[in-house]
Amino acid sequence: MHWIQPVIFTLLLIGIAIFSFGRYREIWQNIQRGKPSGPVEQKPRRWKNMLLLALGQKKMFKNLIPAIFHFFIYLAFIITQIELVEIILDGLSGHHRIFAPFLGRFYTFIISFIEILSLLALLATFIFLWRRNVGKVERLHKPELKGWPLKDANLILVGEMLLVLGIFTMNGADTLLQKMMPEHYAPTGNLAVSSWLGPAIFSGLPGGVLPILERAGWWLHVVVVLGFIAYLPISKHLHIFLAFPHTFYASLQPRGEITNMPAIQWEVEMMLHPAKATGDAPPAPARFGAKDIDDLSRIQLLSAYTCTECGRCTAACPANITGKLLSPRKVMMDVRDRMEEISAFEKNNAPGGRDEKSLLDRISREELMACTSCNACVEACPININPLDIILQLRRYYILDEAKSPEEWNMMFSNIENNGAPWKFSPMDRANWIQSS
Repeated sequence: MHWIQPVIFTLLLIGIAIFSFGRYREIWQNIQRGKPSGPVEQKPRRWKNMLLLALGQKKMFKNLIPAIFHFFIYLAFIITQIELVEIILDGLSGHHRIFAPFLGRFYTFIISFIEILSLLALLATFIFLWRRNVGKVERLHKPELKGWPLKDANLILVGEMLLVLGIFTMNGADTLLQKMMPEHYAPTGNLAVSSWLGPAIFSGLPGGVLPILERAGWWLHVVVVLGFIAYLPISKHLHIFLAFPHTFYASLQPRGEITNMPAIQWEVEMMLHPAKATGDAPPAPARFGAKDIDDLSRIQLLSAYTCTECGRCTAACPANITGKLLSPRKVMMDVRDRMEEISAFEKNNAPGGRDEKSLLDRISREELMACTSCNACVEACPININPLDIILQLRRYYILDEAKSPEEWNMMFSNIENNGAPWKFSPMDRANWIQSS
């Protein structure tokens, strides 16, 4: 009967892989809808950003207390992959703790370290559940987090609790079984938590119950992990993986720097400084700014899938703080939801087809015009997501393609065109003002 577990596990693993592959492939295809982002330069600097921001969580520690608890969960996730490798090999081969006989005391150290991290992660999980559902953390109670985003966050936290329950049920029962049936259960040494937790909880249970508990803990851990893999593509927690490529490929321009449009820049130079406008005019873009996701770059679309929905950008946004509609987090969520909307439309209709909606049906003109371009959202993001760049692209479309800029802005544009300054005075007055200042 020892063949039953490997067969069930293998079939489950293959099923999850097939199911998940299609969804991850869909995300990849959605990101490819964007414009190419150009050559990847300054690779040493990009590797440094990835190591410091994605792996090292550097910017998270600007807010120390939440960062520490987040680090507990993050580190537990990273380190427990060692135990997960063993669980997968055990599942495929039908063995029990396949690494234990070869690693000896080092195995005891690794599993003990994982158990300590698991306890810390469990503590952090309870705290985050309280902050999400009971606490008065304002950035976690914004309108865009109602409904599915809140459920998503809670599901992952509950899943984390089940993972820890599975680990300690498996290890706790195993600790007792090593003494009762040493021929079947490899010795692990005295584990940091299970060596006392197992006897404290399971001591006195009938011998036939302990193997069931040990297997139940093992299967609970396996099912939650595989379920997590299948669930990630519809969750904000996809950032666990995407934070690494995002921090590598993110723009290295100074934060807040606005990129000129070559065609417009050339026209302005021809008007103001003809000698500088050398060569032929760059081809005019099909659209000025961005109306839908096709007009954004691939790194911007990757940013939308990488967003953790932590809300640090919105908490730092002066427009949002003063009660305006703009929420940089919502902008990123809207970009992601628009990609999903287009993908769903193509599934139900002809591939490559497009509905009559656009990204501007999700992000209102009022939101875009509220942005002060202060760059606070970019500075606040732990993984260098840039909502400002997307806001500017959408606003460019409103102003240049649809001529829907506010009247005050039109006056400023006219003054700049005629006077070389936002104020309504003559070039001579401007020169006198510059000298006097």
